[in-house]
Amino acid sequence: MEIGPVFEKLALGVEAAAIAVIIIGIIVSTIRYVYKLLRKHNATETFDDYRHGLARTLLLSLEFLVAADIVRTVAIDETSLESIGILGLIILARTFLGWALEVELTGRWPWQKWRNSAAPGDGQES
Repeated sequence: MEIGPVFEKLALGVEAAAIAVIIIGIIVSTIRYVYKLLRKHNATETFDDYRHGLARTLLLSLEFLVAADIVRTVAIDETSLESIGILGLIILARTFLGWALEVELTGRWPWQKWRNSAAPGDGQES
């Protein structure tokens, strides 16, 4: 039995999961946004929550898409220097998108998480 088709279907399944995460995330975030607006919450804060919900959705879906790319490149494609280079570029682009979304969510780069707050275990309360 050829294993390539099995991994191709697995990669397609992971990509489908990424699409499902996006669709469900958009629906849930939109419902929460409309609900909060109808409950007369602060419109600016509610919109920021909506944007953050969408950004979290996209971050999660990017993780799924990177996993699908890895499965497809390593297990399906004939592994060559070219295919590994293409995979590296795809992961690099998606990682940058993830970092940009992280900046959108938290206001700082992922490696700056502890810069403006107490580091864990330093005895200071947050």
